[in-house]
Amino acid sequence: MDYKHEIAALLAKETNLSTDEVLSQLAIPPHPALGDLAFPCFKLGKNPKQEAENFKQKIKLPAFLSKIEVVGPYLNFFLNKSVLAEETLQTVSKQKKKYGAGKAKEKILIEYCGPNTNKPLHLGHVRNMALGKAMCCLLSFAGNNVVPVNIVNDRGIHICQSMLAYQKWGKNKKPDKKGDHFVGEYYVLFAQALKENPDLKDEAQDMLTRWEQGDKTVRTLWKKMNSWVLQGFAQTYKRFGIAFDEEYFESELYEAGKDVALEGLKKGILIKNEKGALVAPLEKYGIPDKVVLRGDGTSVYITQDLYLAQKRYEDYHFDRLVYVVASEQQLHFRQLFKILELLGKPYAQNLYHLSYGMVHLPTGRMKSREGTVIDADEIMDEMKALAEVEIKKRYECLTEKEIHRRAEIIGLAAIKFFMLRTDAHRDITFNPEESLSFEGETGPYVQYTHARACSILRKAGKIEGKIKYTALQTASEQNILTKLMNFPDIVDDAAKNYRPHVLCHYLIELAQAFNEFYHSCPVISEDKELMTARRQLVETVRQVLENGLNLLGIEAPEEM
Repeated sequence: MDYKHEIAALLAKETNLSTDEVLSQLAIPPHPALGDLAFPCFKLGKNPKQEAENFKQKIKLPAFLSKIEVVGPYLNFFLNKSVLAEETLQTVSKQKKKYGAGKAKEKILIEYCGPNTNKPLHLGHVRNMALGKAMCCLLSFAGNNVVPVNIVNDRGIHICQSMLAYQKWGKNKKPDKKGDHFVGEYYVLFAQALKENPDLKDEAQDMLTRWEQGDKTVRTLWKKMNSWVLQGFAQTYKRFGIAFDEEYFESELYEAGKDVALEGLKKGILIKNEKGALVAPLEKYGIPDKVVLRGDGTSVYITQDLYLAQKRYEDYHFDRLVYVVASEQQLHFRQLFKILELLGKPYAQNLYHLSYGMVHLPTGRMKSREGTVIDADEIMDEMKALAEVEIKKRYECLTEKEIHRRAEIIGLAAIKFFMLRTDAHRDITFNPEESLSFEGETGPYVQYTHARACSILRKAGKIEGKIKYTALQTASEQNILTKLMNFPDIVDDAAKNYRPHVLCHYLIELAQAFNEFYHSCPVISEDKELMTARRQLVETVRQVLENGLNLLGIEAPEEM
């Protein structure tokens, strides 16, 4: 039974509101003592408290509600815990990994990562990849056909800078390390050499010109170095647990983008300025004007993006395209979306920028050119090493192979959960030690709770006989039941509103509630009816923790 919809239907009968309008206002109270769901009566009359009292009298109490109370202007609903226990535990037991899944039917493209092929993926990309992966999982779980795609920025002045440095000082050396790290060292080397020799900037620009002219020597070097980097990226993606259905490359798009710009000029959407550049006049829409094509005919990022959106629509006929890109590009996407709208593109209203804040280190902001960036591979290695230390403290008899396996799972969970637990729009400061704590609001804490539930289930053995749901009477048990019931709504919110952090907070609260239950309510006991009911409660918590972690791209281990 969907209790939220049932309550909404009850209220809709007694008001001028539709069921959907009531649903949008029903909320979970801040404390269990205030009930399971609350409805604000502010809009129903001049005296909302009196309106709440009136509705309480009108509503005939159904079997699934134990009582209705008025608290100020709110009408608070208390579910019948025996009915709630039976309905919720049976539903999770039946649906298992599908519990909380939706029935949406959109085709959604999610673009994330977007690296440059002149350096390794860094900590900022880690937040991007965690968000992109989580949104792919959440929107797919909601029933949609999700297509993860990537854009690889494999041309431009920054690429030529690493190429020029290698050409000058690389001596045809082959990579002696992961390819993206190898090439990245030359990008840093160029930046350092530029301080002593400003003419290097002109040499790099000349190399870019020769690349665009198809110079055979430059193109050969470009292909070789790009292949090294892409091989390195592939290793990082695999380790982080992500994959793309399709990767688009800037080098294959930028020329076609010029045709879209010329289409805009022909339609009068773009104008030529005094330098011959094509400009989108957007100030009348409250957006700064944007150069779409330079006066010398060379493209800028938005040139490519105009064509890329069109190509993706031609390739997939998507219902929605989500760009997971840092908040620094907010203006870029406002301009891009508006230009596409003015060009009359049928998909223009179905584009969304999932903007996320910067990732800082305790020491300050990262800078690629100065080599002060923390690489994605380095942070994964560091987290794994820290996890190994924690595992060895707790277990003395594990093999080195098993320690490494568990450490990798826990280290990745620490990174991903830390990146996801804060509202994406906010900046964060990544603290490795804090993110790895087995106690606190972390991924390993949720994993540890899941492993604890698995341990209890192994000790309790199989369920025998009919479950007596009325046995679950304590406050901690009923608190868990309410949280389990709310899981589908939490997942729905996280998917629809691009808010994976709400799922993170939910999992922390569920884990805390379970640990309170574990310390106060023994599962294994002489009372077989109570033991059977509590074992089923533990199994249900375990399943929901697993589902939630998986939706964040995190593995739920059975042992820690």
